[in-house]
Amino acid sequence: MKEETKALTLAVILSVAVIFATNLLFPKKAAVPTTLPAEEVTTLPQDTEEVVFNENPLTSSEAAARDRRVKIENGALQGSIRLKGARFDELYLSKYKETLAADSANIELFAPSGTKNPYYSEFGWLSSDKSLKLPDSQTLWNLKGSKLTPDTPIVLEWNNGQGLRFVRKISLDKNYMFSIEQTVENNSGKNITLYPYGLISKDMLGSENSRSVVHEGLIGVVDSELQEIKYDSLKDGKTKEFETNGGWAGFSDKYWFSSFILDNTTQAKVKFANTGDKRYQTDFVGSAVTIAPGSVGTQNLKMFAGAKEIKLLDKYTKQLNIDKFDLAVDFGWYYFLTKPFFYILDFLYNLIGNMGWAILLFAALLRLAMFPVANKSYESMSKMKKVQPKLQELQEKYKEDKVKMQQEVMNLYRKEKINPAAGCLPILIQIPVFFSLYKVLNISIEIRHAPFIGWIKDLSAPDPLTLSVITHLPIPSLLDIGVWPILMGITMYIQQKLNPAPTNKDQARMFALMPLIFTFMLGHFASGLVIYWTLSNLLSIIQQRVIMKKIGV
Repeated sequence: MKEETKALTLAVILSVAVIFATNLLFPKKAAVPTTLPAEEVTTLPQDTEEVVFNENPLTSSEAAARDRRVKIENGALQGSIRLKGARFDELYLSKYKETLAADSANIELFAPSGTKNPYYSEFGWLSSDKSLKLPDSQTLWNLKGSKLTPDTPIVLEWNNGQGLRFVRKISLDKNYMFSIEQTVENNSGKNITLYPYGLISKDMLGSENSRSVVHEGLIGVVDSELQEIKYDSLKDGKTKEFETNGGWAGFSDKYWFSSFILDNTTQAKVKFANTGDKRYQTDFVGSAVTIAPGSVGTQNLKMFAGAKEIKLLDKYTKQLNIDKFDLAVDFGWYYFLTKPFFYILDFLYNLIGNMGWAILLFAALLRLAMFPVANKSYESMSKMKKVQPKLQELQEKYKEDKVKMQQEVMNLYRKEKINPAAGCLPILIQIPVFFSLYKVLNISIEIRHAPFIGWIKDLSAPDPLTLSVITHLPIPSLLDIGVWPILMGITMYIQQKLNPAPTNKDQARMFALMPLIFTFMLGHFASGLVIYWTLSNLLSIIQQRVIMKKIGV
């Protein structure tokens, strides 16, 4: 027992010696500070500038001309950064136009204060020390560089006169991603604790509430959870706050998107807020950065401002390790179908060169994939159509005895080897397919302004050759539909006639109205979706006619 005690004592002494030697030879690195700011620090500086909201607001060019600026240009973006406040407030998307007109203006994303709907972003530092001068929206930065391009980053500098020198290096890639490196040189002779912050502010005054099926509002991934916040949910100064490690937050429109992207290694407080009237803001306050005398504090973040190009967002998600950045695109409930559908359509488009033909080929491939299931269904429906006279005889014979009638009908189905439920299977399969494709045609900027043949110049918009255009008559907008929806309604009517009529008269009347209802309902949907539905109906009609001929209906 004594030997065991000696061995245990020796083991403990050796373990302590190993730990001591390890600590001596490999000292621990200083921990990265993760202290989040106290409540009084999380209040971001307010914009004190006069914002013009009257009948004659400034144009973006007029508002931009009031201040010194540095230009932005990379082929995908053009605009400028205001040197006062180092504010990103003038951005145009060079590859996208407002309309199909040849002289249409480029899409405006960010707009300066003084315009109808200001939209901008700012970054900086906060402190609990009220005597400390920090750069704000009125600070005039000194510029090193002449233009922000992928090859020429710019550097902004400002000295607060208290021993702190603020430097901001801004870079831009070939698309829509800005990199912002903020450093603070401390020559004050004392420790300084600062908290990095950033914000994106957007004014929606005069903007109508969107009826789009795509989320438009505030958006972000905080603590690995997607947050989609409608503007209406933040009325009357309401806020929603979160704590997160990494993630991103900003504003989402149907095709356009802006967001700051946080460092994955530190904590931050993220807030979505209504900051007055119809002005909204997404902001963050990061963890404390303590800067010793004679040293430099650094904070890195990124900002996306541009178009929701799905493949580009996927690329950023992987290459920059941004948590769920691809969810900036609202893929909906059927994400597992919607995203693959987009990539198939994109592949077909690159193969053919026209998105309309790509949609038609996609419809044909889907029909081919569902061919075996559809065959079983059409065989069942054809058999049901064949025994329709016998069903009517049973209805007449047992019209006073519903239970007996149901029994005899089921006996007939068994005798003829008919499965009445088989006809529902293709419809159940097509529902998620339809909604997924509908979503793709609504969310994909690659389909925006994509032409087809004839009068279809934009597959993401309703058919423009409407009844009022053809007849020159004042037709109510609800009834004013295009040629493709009418063709779709005709194919739906023919397809319905090939199916056995419901035995119940009320159901039969309701089903008879379905082609008409769908014609006017889909008449205002994206023409690409209507074209897909029309071809899908035509292929179904051909397949069903072949099976009916085979069975002898």
